[in-house]
Amino acid sequence: MDFDFLGEHPSVPIGCAILAILYWGACRLTGRRPTSRQAGWFVLALITIFFTHTAIDEFADDRIFFMHMLQHLLQTFVIPPLLLLGTPDWMLRPWVMSRPVRPFARFFTNPVVAFLLFSAVFVSAHFPAVFDRMCRDENFHIFLHVCFMVSGVIMWWPILSPLPELPRVSYPAQIMYLFLLMIPMTAVAAPITLANQVIYGWYLEGPHGWGIKPMDDQVLGGLLMWIGQGTYLMAVFTAIFFKWSRKEDQDMPVLPETPRPRLRVVS
Repeated sequence: MDFDFLGEHPSVPIGCAILAILYWGACRLTGRRPTSRQAGWFVLALITIFFTHTAIDEFADDRIFFMHMLQHLLQTFVIPPLLLLGTPDWMLRPWVMSRPVRPFARFFTNPVVAFLLFSAVFVSAHFPAVFDRMCRDENFHIFLHVCFMVSGVIMWWPILSPLPELPRVSYPAQIMYLFLLMIPMTAVAAPITLANQVIYGWYLEGPHGWGIKPMDDQVLGGLLMWIGQGTYLMAVFTAIFFKWSRKEDQDMPVLPETPRPRLRVVS
């Protein structure tokens, strides 16, 4: 397998460089700096984007379905949260809250719309006809990857919004939102895992990487999506639950201690 990433995937380093320049340019124009934690999240997002669309993409192109599923999960469940955590509110506000963009931003970041949009993209992308075209058409492949990441950012917005003007939903709503996300993921993963034949014909048309049988590879990919994403989401909403309980403890008023009446001994 050829790991000449710059030659095979020129759009990836170019895209990462553009994101880094925009981030740096926003800091220069405003004279402000992100916190060290925000900068760290953003750098990690760029590293993940690069790795996902170079090394993992090379494995996926060797007809390894498991790697394709790993790539899609990173594009939807890892890269978008990192980007949101790494971008300060003052960097997004000038264009997200601008007059032409604000109505669209309010519409698409509505939790119901965000959930439905992401679910529609993720489920439809794994229909056999769509997935098969993605494997054969490089331009369509890139288009779907962009759709995964954009819809992923929209999907994560109600949970990790950096803008108070487009706020996060409450902690209980976040937990319910993440729990419901298991429905479209299971709708895709279950048929793939439980199928009695290879669903995507492209994996039968050439040598299969790593020497894995296509059917075994399909089961592994389905389990990664089914169990892997479920475990990931459970970990996230467990963390949200603990944040919620800690906030409730902090908000609970402390009752003043009432003095106990003294007993008088009558002699």
